[in-house]
Amino acid sequence: MSEQKSPAIPEGVERVVVVTAHPDDVDFGAAGTISTLTEAGIHVTYCICTDGDAGGFDDSTDRTEIPSIRRAEQTAAAKHSGVENIIFLGYSDGYLEPNHDVQRDIVRVLRTVKPQLVITQTPERNWDRLPATHPDHMAAGEATTRALYPAVRNPYAYPELRNDEGLEAWTVSWLWLMGDSNPNHWVDITDYFERKLHSLIAHQSQTSHMESLEEMLRGWGGMQAAAAGFAEGRLAEAFRQIKLPD
Repeated sequence: MSEQKSPAIPEGVERVVVVTAHPDDVDFGAAGTISTLTEAGIHVTYCICTDGDAGGFDDSTDRTEIPSIRRAEQTAAAKHSGVENIIFLGYSDGYLEPNHDVQRDIVRVLRTVKPQLVITQTPERNWDRLPATHPDHMAAGEATTRALYPAVRNPYAYPELRNDEGLEAWTVSWLWLMGDSNPNHWVDITDYFERKLHSLIAHQSQTSHMESLEEMLRGWGGMQAAAAGFAEGRLAEAFRQIKLPD
């Protein structure tokens, strides 16, 4: 690892948790950024809320096999970005809600990993990019936001986590939202684009039919880089960055 931190990474970030609704969400939204983080020596954990059991495009596949297929795909994809720690919460694809079960499970992950930065999906509808705000995506983002404030930092929220599991309160400093309609933070992923591409190719059940996958990713990355004011030919991923209360 280079241990050279990008100026886009806030000072003091040593651990990151990424919470998404489905396998492949993190790779579409942030795989280049994740590679930037892991190359800087930052430990990244994925928390995937559902197994994507409603996904896929092949009627010949036994639907009971989809969860294991998608877990395996996400595990393979993560390796391209330098991530080995993946937590699957196992909720049903299409039925995710920001309820207390989901919030408690996310709080458990955050108190266990103790990240300084959390990356998740925007909880707000993006009318310009409707697929980015799939209901499950918004639910994952809302549950994560509720977990971040105030639950994870309040020792008396979900007391069973403290009393039964020994998980003390933890305060996260930064939140980055993927797919937000008002991004204010960009990460240059030009040097890691190939890793992003291979991460998404690993999700064969979701991307094998996409003949123009690379072209689409380069086009989107180029638009984000232009919005950030990066030099022509650069590629970027965009986030809404929020500094959380100390």
